[in-house]
Amino acid sequence: MIDTVEIEPLTAPPDAVVSVPGSRSISNRALVCAALARGTSVISGLLRSEDTEAMLECLTDLGIGWRQLDETTVEVSGCGGRLPPGPRSLYTRLSGTTSRFVTAMCALGDGDYTIDAAAPMRTRPMGVLVDALGSLGVEVTSTSGRLPLVVHAGGLGGGRVDVSGDVSSQFLSALLLVSPCAAGPLRVEVTGELKSRPYVQMTRSVMAAFGAEAEVPKGYRATEYSVEPDASTACYFWAAAAICGGRVRVEGLGPTSLQGDVGFVDVLERMGCVVDREERAITVRGPSRLGATEVDLADISDQAPTFAVVAGFAEGRSRARGIGFIRRKESDRIAAVVEGLGRIGVTASEEPDGFLVEGKPDGNGTHGGSIRTFDDHRIAMSFALAGLRRSGVRIEDPGCVAKTFPGFFEALDQMRAP
Repeated sequence: MIDTVEIEPLTAPPDAVVSVPGSRSISNRALVCAALARGTSVISGLLRSEDTEAMLECLTDLGIGWRQLDETTVEVSGCGGRLPPGPRSLYTRLSGTTSRFVTAMCALGDGDYTIDAAAPMRTRPMGVLVDALGSLGVEVTSTSGRLPLVVHAGGLGGGRVDVSGDVSSQFLSALLLVSPCAAGPLRVEVTGELKSRPYVQMTRSVMAAFGAEAEVPKGYRATEYSVEPDASTACYFWAAAAICGGRVRVEGLGPTSLQGDVGFVDVLERMGCVVDREERAITVRGPSRLGATEVDLADISDQAPTFAVVAGFAEGRSRARGIGFIRRKESDRIAAVVEGLGRIGVTASEEPDGFLVEGKPDGNGTHGGSIRTFDDHRIAMSFALAGLRRSGVRIEDPGCVAKTFPGFFEALDQMRAP
């Protein structure tokens, strides 16, 4: 029997100040930098989710010491860029960032490091990173460039390596993260169009906070680091304001955030929302009626499902483009959103690099339905927003949100009038 949760519609437009947990993407990058640093680092504001738990477990299995100081703060004893020797076995669960980052980290060690993951993660590509490490002299054995794999490490020398940028920016980030610990300068060249460019900029910013510069072999220094709130998570609540015609303020995030997903409020603004940007807070006010738009989401691709649901309640035809690569995420996110919209009465169609949505202004003509999530946290959280406006929306396998935000459905209650 499939576990489901039915979303209770709001009885009034939201007027809320919402707290969101720390950034998943920043958390895992900070953990890698702290693990490779000389000395002991303290990371506060850390997201606690399946993805970060996977990273922390891998650090333990790699022989990196850490301890929890409070619910969102950890102390990490770095290895100075030299991992304890293998053989060691790592399990990355469903985490793409953990899988890619620890594979590159293992190249810094000595001996065999086996990396495996849950079945869905085993289907996701790793070949770009396997090939890149191979060209740097690191032997990696795998089947068709996917997990499980074994890194036969003997240290990472310098050199030059070409990395395709059109599959996932995580491969590039993985190599940048380990480059300060290489024996010599390691230069990474991107071939093709770089997708999700803001995530690479985020990687460089987190590295700089730990005293390192990409491609320069000077190592990391321990530091105290505070993780800012998760912009990808904040987008669900800003989108709720758009769909339901209310006001939602998220504190701790501003226009200068490290996270590119804050740019989703620009999309909402184009659809008629009023956006107030402060140095450390962003407020979105939904319009009386949303308008359609066409947008290239290549740099904020995690928001494609959220955009699809918002577009379902807008007047006119909306198009998302530049995101053909999201077919290789936790699910085929283009097919998943088109199916999900159809299940609530919204006509949508797939395109090679995105999708079209024929909006239902104010939700007129939409109806309830059961949403298949394909074990994809972003499909679950995005379509839950439709349930705030239309009764009868049911989310299958709601537990998949634990990957990035275990308390998501409870947080939705922050939208409700007291």
